[in-house]
Amino acid sequence: MASTAYHALIRTHHITSRKKVAHLRKAADKYACYALLRSGGSPGIMYCRGSDEGVKEWVATVQKLRYKDFQLVAKPARVEPDTPVSEEQPGLVELETVREFADAMEKRGILSWWSRAMGYS
Repeated sequence: MASTAYHALIRTHHITSRKKVAHLRKAADKYACYALLRSGGSPGIMYCRGSDEGVKEWVATVQKLRYKDFQLVAKPARVEPDTPVSEEQPGLVELETVREFADAMEKRGILSWWSRAMGYS
C-alpha cells in the first residue's frame, strides 16, 4: 500500500444482505482497499483504508447499495501521519461484534478516531 493511506467510516442500520456483502467484497478487490465490516446486526459498521481514489470509489459503491440509515460518519481523509501503518492486504474482512470492531481499530492505532466518529466519546 502507498505510504499515504486514506480511510473512511460508515455506519448503517444493519448489514445482513449476503448479496450486498459480496458486492462490497468485489469492490474492495477492484479498488485495492482493505475493508472491515461489522455485519449481522445493528449497527452495521464499515471501515475502508486505501488510496484516496480507492477509498472514495469504495464509499460511492456503498452509497449505491442504498443501505438503510447510511451515515458517512468519517469522510474519506488522510490517515494521520503518526498512526502506525498496518500492512493489510486489499480485501474485505467481516466481524460479528462491535467489540471485535473496536479491538480492530485499537490494533490499527485509530481507536480514539473511531470512537469520536461513532459518537462514543
